Amino acid sequence: MGKNKPRGLQAARKLRTTRRENRWADKQYKRRALGTAFKHQPLGGASMAKGIVLEKIGVEAKQPNSAIRKCVRVQLIKNGKKVTAFVPQDGCLNFIEENDEVLISGFGRKGRAVGDIPGVRFKVVKVSSVSLLALYKEKKEKPRS
Repeated sequence: MGKNKPRGLQAARKLRTTRRENRWADKQYKRRALGTAFKHQPLGGASMAKGIVLEKIGVEAKQPNSAIRKCVRVQLIKNGKKVTAFVPQDGCLNFIEENDEVLISGFGRKGRAVGDIPGVRFKVVKVSSVSLLALYKEKKEKPRS
């Protein structure tokens, strides 16, 4: 006989249980239902987080590209986890010193690494409460601390 879904007045329970079982194959549903965002993601399900810069590092781009992508190691204030964050724009690494407070956000692929930068899932948005873009465009200056 066929593998069709049951139809009819008495079929609701079977339809419901099948749907309930198959939903676990959906990655977003599983993540939401188990609450793994809060347990395992460094930002704990939030879009952004503040942290302290530990060191500046250069990450080599993946093949076939050849470059050193400027990144920083950041220790998050909220949970003490250490992550690597990409510093966008040309020369913006010069605005960041060690022990600065930075605001980081996701890099745009829902927790996965982007492009040719291996293992980097976050980017720097602000340094010392001033937008990195504003510093880059010389609209604002970094406050003296």
